[in-house]
Amino acid sequence: MGIHDRLLAAWYAPRVTPLAAALAPLSWLFRALVALRRFLYRAGVMRPQRVPVPVVVVGNVTAGGAGKTPLVIALAHALAAAGRHPGLVSRGYGGSPDGAREVRTGDEAAVVGDEPLLLAASGHPTFVGRDRAAAARALLAAHPACDVVVCDDGLQHYALARDVEIAVVDGSRGLGNGMLLPAGPLREPAARLDEVDAVVRLVDASAARAPAPHGARDTAMTHEAAGWRNLADPHRAVDPAAWRGRRVHAVAGIGNPRRFFALLASLGVDAVPHAFPDHHRFVPADLALPGAEVVVMTAKDAVKCAAFADERCHALDIRARIDPALAALVLERLDGRQAA
Repeated sequence: MGIHDRLLAAWYAPRVTPLAAALAPLSWLFRALVALRRFLYRAGVMRPQRVPVPVVVVGNVTAGGAGKTPLVIALAHALAAAGRHPGLVSRGYGGSPDGAREVRTGDEAAVVGDEPLLLAASGHPTFVGRDRAAAARALLAAHPACDVVVCDDGLQHYALARDVEIAVVDGSRGLGNGMLLPAGPLREPAARLDEVDAVVRLVDASAARAPAPHGARDTAMTHEAAGWRNLADPHRAVDPAAWRGRRVHAVAGIGNPRRFFALLASLGVDAVPHAFPDHHRFVPADLALPGAEVVVMTAKDAVKCAAFADERCHALDIRARIDPALAALVLERLDGRQAA
């Protein structure tokens, strides 16, 4: 078991493990640094940069993925349906963007990041950059019709002023052992969730609740299958029923691979699972799985495997189903900001 797997096991164990206890002093130091940084922004020593249009930040308080990118896309679609013109901004984690740049079809994940390619595929203008404020300004300069910026991740990126904060929580994992990095998964204390405008919990479809009341700040979302693609031939029809009796392997380099494997099982796809770290940079050897007749993966992983994938490889596209109350709450906040 590698260090990454050992940390995850410690973070999400039912009780504090010896490894987490040994890392606790570093966790306390991290907490102090987080508190100092927040104090400097609140005291005005460090000042967030505001852009000309409202900003919605979608992030989380835990390390690793929790379904932020599908939520950003779903929220952008909801805002567009309400007459807004959203643009999307991301740091481009996993890539190496030189300054702020627009993400376009055909860009390499190694340059712009894996999740930004999914954002750009949604049809909304997408810019990446470590300096998210600079990325937002570049977005607005290139697409002046945009009247709201939605930032994928960045809850802790206080350098970008925001008007709405949304925190995503993986309902199956929660906040783990409740400790800060590196002893636990938290980037900020759990109390940070009390400060955001909305908390969205990613749950299985079977656990989804009835729609939340209008204006509710605590809602749920689910992920649902949106279709299969063959990576070697995107125009080829894909019928998972034809895989029955064949040796199917599944790879996932996302924050919670088990959620993807569970989704496959719910779709009737019996696959041998292979979990990789979040944002894993796949190489051909990762797909050289002995005896594999079919290889399935997430859309996020597919953008990194497309260049060397063969006819065995298929991607499952997903979409987030969000509560209408969330879009209503965001629109209320945006209308209130513009009226102020």
